[in-house]
Amino acid sequence: MLAISIRRLMIGTATGALMTALPALAQTNTDGAQAADSAQRAAPEEGLVDTSQPSGEEIIVVGTAGGGTRRQDAAFAVTALSNDAIERAAPNSTADILRAVPGVMAESSGGQNGANIFVRGYPSGGDAQFVTFQYAGAPVFAPPTLSFLENSQLIRLDETVQRIEAVRGGTGSLFSLGQPGLTVNVVPRIGGGDLHGLAKLSYTDYDEIRGDAWISGPLDDETGFMVGGYYARGNGIRDPGFRAEKGGQITANVHHDFGSRGSVEVYARYLNDRGAWLLPIPVISDSDGDIRAYPGFDAGTGTLMGRDTRITTNVVGRTLDLAEGRGAKVINTGINFEYEVADGLRLRERTSFLGGNADTLGLVPVEAPVAASAMAVTLGGAGSAVGALTYASGGGAVEGGADARVMRAGIWEVRKKISSFVSDTAAEWTAGKNKLTAGFFYTNYTSRDSWVLGNQVLLAAEPNARRLNLTLNGGRTATLDGFTSGPAFQVRAHYEGEDYALYAVDELQLTPQLRIDGGIRWQRHVVDAVLRTPVAGGNVDLDGDPLTLYDNAVTVLGDPRTIRYRNDAWSWTAGANYDFTDEIGVFARYSRGNSFPQFDNLREATAENIANDTGLAATAEVDTYEGGVKISTGFANLYATVFHNKFEGLATTTLIDNVPVSSNGGAKATGVELEGALRPTPWFSITAAGTYLDATYRDFFTGNGAIDNTGNRVQRQPRWMWRVTPAIDVDIGNLRPSIFATLQYTGDRFSDPENLQLLPHFYQLDAGISVEVAQRIRLQVTGNNLTDEIGLTEGNPRIIGGQGTGAILARPILGRSFRFSAAFEF
Repeated sequence: MLAISIRRLMIGTATGALMTALPALAQTNTDGAQAADSAQRAAPEEGLVDTSQPSGEEIIVVGTAGGGTRRQDAAFAVTALSNDAIERAAPNSTADILRAVPGVMAESSGGQNGANIFVRGYPSGGDAQFVTFQYAGAPVFAPPTLSFLENSQLIRLDETVQRIEAVRGGTGSLFSLGQPGLTVNVVPRIGGGDLHGLAKLSYTDYDEIRGDAWISGPLDDETGFMVGGYYARGNGIRDPGFRAEKGGQITANVHHDFGSRGSVEVYARYLNDRGAWLLPIPVISDSDGDIRAYPGFDAGTGTLMGRDTRITTNVVGRTLDLAEGRGAKVINTGINFEYEVADGLRLRERTSFLGGNADTLGLVPVEAPVAASAMAVTLGGAGSAVGALTYASGGGAVEGGADARVMRAGIWEVRKKISSFVSDTAAEWTAGKNKLTAGFFYTNYTSRDSWVLGNQVLLAAEPNARRLNLTLNGGRTATLDGFTSGPAFQVRAHYEGEDYALYAVDELQLTPQLRIDGGIRWQRHVVDAVLRTPVAGGNVDLDGDPLTLYDNAVTVLGDPRTIRYRNDAWSWTAGANYDFTDEIGVFARYSRGNSFPQFDNLREATAENIANDTGLAATAEVDTYEGGVKISTGFANLYATVFHNKFEGLATTTLIDNVPVSSNGGAKATGVELEGALRPTPWFSITAAGTYLDATYRDFFTGNGAIDNTGNRVQRQPRWMWRVTPAIDVDIGNLRPSIFATLQYTGDRFSDPENLQLLPHFYQLDAGISVEVAQRIRLQVTGNNLTDEIGLTEGNPRIIGGQGTGAILARPILGRSFRFSAAFEF
C-alpha cells in the first residue's frame, strides 16, 4: 500500500535526522505548488517588513482543496495572523495566540502546555477536543486531544513561522482529519533567492532568557533552504524556586520548484521543551462575586509548587521531580509534493511523521485551604483531632497547630510515548470554470500510556508550599513524609488508531461573481488497545497496619483487557461565494461534521457502548449553518460571520475524586463573529475582533447520567468576547517607532456544566513599543496584563457542584509581566 510504504520512508527519515542531528531538509506551506503562490513565497522579505495589516490578498491554505485561495475569496470563516502580528501579541504559549481568533476561547493560564481551547459553543470539559493543529498543511498529531495531551503542546511559535491560518467550522470537516471545529495551520518560512536571516535575544522581568534565530537562502536557482529555532530557560512567571521552564526547537527545510509545474518540500522539526503545569491556586470569592487574592498568595505569580515539593518519594517508593513539568520531546518530519502531470491535472501529496514523548508531572490541588482540625476529620473520620502537625522537612511544629490553614494536592505522573503518521494524497482536475478534487487520507497513530494519579500530600496553604506531617488522636499516623495517600488511579495502556478517508470536492465558477462548491467525505475510524486499569474495590493496605492511614487504600491494577472499535461516518458540505466587487463579497455554507471517540473515552466505555456507538463510545455529529460578509479595501477590512450549530453525541470523562465520571449529550449555539481593521491614515490603524455566543446544553447529562443540564450555558465559553488593538506606526528618517496596545474583554462564564462555579468577567490590557532602525534592527518592549487583573479561566474541575464563598480553588490568568527584545535582520 502506497501510504504504508511512505510511512516506512518517513520513519527512516526521522531516524536519520536524529542520528545526524540535522533535522532533515524541508518544509512549507502547502499552497506552495501553484506557480504564482510559490513565487510569492520564495521571494525574500525586505528588512523587518510590517505585515500586521490585514489584506484580502493573503493566500489561505487550510480549509481548501489544495492550492489555496485568497482570504477575500474564501467561502468560510478564516483568520490569518502574520509573523509581525504574532510578535506584537507576545503570546505566552502557542494556544495563547488563538485569543485573537473570533469564536475561540483559549485558556493559556496553564502555562506553555496543557491549554484548554473551546470553539463556537461546542461542549467540552477541557483540553482541545475540537482543535487540530497542522504544520505546513499536515496534522501535527492525529488525535486532536487525549487526556493530558492536546495539539498545541507539540509545537512552539518562533521566528521560523511565517503566519498562522485558522479555519472555524466550514470546510474543515472535509479535509485533513475532518475536524468540524477549529483547524490551525502553522505556515513556516522557506528560502528565497537571497541570503536572509535574523538573530533575536529577549529577556523578561521574571528572568526568562530566550534566543531566536533563522537563516534562509538559495541552494541553486530553483532550490532554497531555511533553518532556525529558539532556546529558552527560566523559572516562569509563577516561580517555584527552581528551573521550571527549559528547552527549544529547531526547524529546517528545503524547497525546490519544478518551474511552473509544481514543487517539493522536505522539512524536519525537533522540539525538546518543557514547562511547569500551572493549576488552580487558592483565591477568595466574595459574596458579591468579586475575586481577590488569598492572604499571602499573589494571584498573578503565586504557585503551590516549591523546592520542598520538587523531589518527593511517595508511599510506594517512586521518586519524582516536578521540574520535568509538562512538555514534549518529539521529532516531526514531512514531505509536501505537488506536480502538474498534464494540462489541468495536478497531483498532491502531504506526508508527515511525528514520534517522541509527551509527559506530564504536576502538583494537582484537591481542595481549598481549611483548618488542620477539619483536615483531621477528613483524613481520620468523625471524632478525629490533631495530635501533632509538623513540617516534613526539618520536623518543626507548624504555627497555629489545629487552626493552621492546610490543603492537599496530588503529585500526578502521566507518561506518553506517541507516534503519528499522516498521508494525504489528492488529484485536482481543472477544466474551464470547474475544479474537481478527489483524495485519500490515511493516518496511523499510537500512544503508550503510563499514569499514576493520586499520591496526595498535605501542604501548608502558602506559596511554594511546604509538606506537612500529621498525627491524629488514638496513635494514628495520617502522613508519610507528607503523603496522605498512595496511587489512586492508574493506567497502563498501548493504544493504536487508524483512520481512512475518501473525499471529493467540486468547485464551479458559475459567473464571474458567483462560485459554488460542494463535497463529501467518508471516514472509517479504527482503535485497538491493550490496557490495565484499577480493579474495582481492589484497594489494598500496603503494610497491613490500620493505624497508618496513608497507605490503607492503594489501587491495584487489574488484568489486561482489550478494546476493539470500528465505525465510519459521512461528512458533507455545500457553499456559495458571491463577489459584488473585487473588494466586497458574501458567502453561505452548510456542513455536517463528525468527531469520533478517542482512546480515553473508549477506555471507560462499556462493551455495549462500543458495540452500539453509544455512551462514551458515541460519535459526535455537528451541523453548522453559517454566512458572512467580507469587505477588503485599502481603508478597511471587515469579516463578519453569523453561525448556528447543533451538536449531538458529546461523550467525555472527568476525574472526580480520582474516579472517571462520564458526561453525555448535546448542545446548540448561535453566534456572531466579527474581525477587521481601520486604517484612516498611513500611520494609524485599529484592528478588532469580537464574538457573541449563545450556547446551551440539550439533553446533556453529567455525573454518570445523574444530573440533567439541559438549558444551562455551555461551560467555559462566555456570551461576549472582544479585543481591540490601536497602533501607531510612523517613519522618521531611518527610524520607525511603533506603539500598540490591546484591550481584551472576556465575559462571565461557568467553570462547570452545572453552572454552579461562576467565573466573573474581566479585562486584560497588553501594550508595547518598538523601534526599527534602517530595516535591520528592532528594539521592542511588550507588557502583558498591565493592570495585573485577576481573571479566572477555571474553577475546580475535579468536583461536581459549587465551591461557595471564601477560599476556593481557581486558575487565574498570569500576572503582569514585561518582555524586552532586540533583533537584527539581514
